[in-house]
Amino acid sequence: MADFSLTTLFVVPVGQNALPSSGSTQDLTAGQVGFYTNTYAVANAGNIASVPYFYVAQGRQNTYLQGSKRSDKIAASQVSEWYKVTGNSTATTQITEVGNFQVKAGDVVTITLRAHSSYIDTLYFNGFTRSVTVQAPCLECGGDPCADVDVPALIDAFIVKFEQAAPGINPDNISFNTFYTFERVGNDQNAVLVITGKPLTVYGQPCDVAAFPYEYDRMYFRTFVYSGPATTADFIVADACNVVAEALITQHASYPTGGSAEIAQLEKNFYSYQAGYLKHLYRMNGYNENFESYVSTGATYDTYYIKFNEVDKAAYKWGDYIIEDSMVIIAAPQNGIGGAIETVLTQALGAPVNATAGTPTPNPLVP
Repeated sequence: MADFSLTTLFVVPVGQNALPSSGSTQDLTAGQVGFYTNTYAVANAGNIASVPYFYVAQGRQNTYLQGSKRSDKIAASQVSEWYKVTGNSTATTQITEVGNFQVKAGDVVTITLRAHSSYIDTLYFNGFTRSVTVQAPCLECGGDPCADVDVPALIDAFIVKFEQAAPGINPDNISFNTFYTFERVGNDQNAVLVITGKPLTVYGQPCDVAAFPYEYDRMYFRTFVYSGPATTADFIVADACNVVAEALITQHASYPTGGSAEIAQLEKNFYSYQAGYLKHLYRMNGYNENFESYVSTGATYDTYYIKFNEVDKAAYKWGDYIIEDSMVIIAAPQNGIGGAIETVLTQALGAPVNATAGTPTPNPLVP
């Protein structure tokens, strides 16, 4: 769902190790972030809860005809959302274990994998879907006819098929190895096939300053194990097939959060509120003299979100329009000033909801 809040972003410089303890907003140095009371005095953990409202402010480098960048008035009684997202620039990839094969020796068994991501789904209808088929090998147990399956040999046969090059002579043909790694764990009848998704490649970074080079994405996949040869219409494979093994997702894929590329993109997205005038982000660097970036390449940021309504409700007027609320995003580099920021805001608004705490129950249709 789109968020139409009037948003102001504050990126705390990596070199700022403490919040201002004296002075007012005009005393902020370039990039320095602080909290201020309704009288523009410094707000701290001791006084912020007793003032009617407070501001977040940041010093500018470009001060011509403009003062420090400042949020709207934030009153605890008007805050509708207040939460924190802990940064993690390394995303987890999906891991699926396939085991408990219910097949007999000589059975034909097929595994179909269907991968999805924003990038993959632009190349393939309903994801990158391919299948491999093998015949279940016999466990040399002396039985006649042989009924027991050699599960490790069955898994190894699947891995050989998975790791084969893509069909055809086109060097651009994509094989399973492009998106997955395969491994057998165990040497007995309880052995499992471990399928791990590979991290997605980084998108190309255009030179156009007004472009949107950062895109969040993740690769997830579904696994179907069924008897018989691969269907001629793999894209409509359903759970109604004769499933002969269990495919258990042991680790779900996640999105990276708080990386420097993401925060730098937010600076571009909210550029209109970075400067008091000249609010267009021009494509030529020479025309972007008011654009200030305080993101440090390679840093990971925790982000604090405060969504709130106007302090003075009399400012709202009836009309055929939607009332717009405001939002402040504070991006604080990890292992730095984040703890001091959270301490002050907790005194004003209470403890933030940790939007990264725990793992939500996944949709069974979306790994």
